[in-house]
Amino acid sequence: MSKPKVLIAFYSRNGSTEILANAVAEGAIQEGAEVRLRRVREFVGTDVMSQAPGWVESAEEMNTKYDAPTEADAEWADAIVFGTPTRFGSISSELKSYIDTLGGLWFQGKLNGKAGSVFGSTSSKHGGNESTLLSIYTPMAHLGLVIVPLGYADPAMFKAGTPYGATHVSFRDSVKPDEDHLDVARFQGRRVTSVARGLLHTRIVGASS
Repeated sequence: MSKPKVLIAFYSRNGSTEILANAVAEGAIQEGAEVRLRRVREFVGTDVMSQAPGWVESAEEMNTKYDAPTEADAEWADAIVFGTPTRFGSISSELKSYIDTLGGLWFQGKLNGKAGSVFGSTSSKHGGNESTLLSIYTPMAHLGLVIVPLGYADPAMFKAGTPYGATHVSFRDSVKPDEDHLDVARFQGRRVTSVARGLLHTRIVGASS
C-alpha cells in the first residue's frame, strides 16, 4: 500500500507552533507517512508587523524554510493537520485565510473522508488553547474531514497536551515546548497517519470492489 500523505499546514509567529508542527511531522514520518510541512503567510503589511518586535524577522526566517500551503497540497493529502497560535481564544486569521481558500475543493467533495486534526499554542496559561482547537473542528466538519482527536490513547497524554490536540503555553514566548509536549505532538502525528492509512485502505478496497 502507498504511504499515507499528510499535510501539516500551520501558522507560527514566534516559533512555538512551528516546533510543535515539526514534532507532528516527526511522528507522522515514524508511522510511515509522506509529509508536507507548510507555513501560512501573513496578509498584513510590514507596517503592521513591525509593531510587534521580531515579527518581521521571524516571518522572513520561517518563510525561507517552508513553502506556503496551497489548494493542491490539500487535494494531495490523505490527512490534513492544522496548527495555529491562539488569537483571543480562537483560530488565527492567517490559518483561517488558508482554510477559506479550500472552498473549491469542498464544493467538488474532494476533501470528504480525509483525516483531519489540530494542534496549537498560546502565550498565557488558560489563554484559550482548548477553545481554539475546538473552534477549528467546526470548519473541519464542513470540509468533510474525519476529525481525529487524541483522547488519552497514549501515556504521553497524561503528562501534557489535550484530548483535542497537542498544545503548548509559551508564557509570553519565554518557554519553548518541552519533551512532554513534543511527545504528545509526535503521538498526534502517528495517530493521524494511522487513521489516514485505514481510511485510505477503505477507499482503495471500495474502488476495486
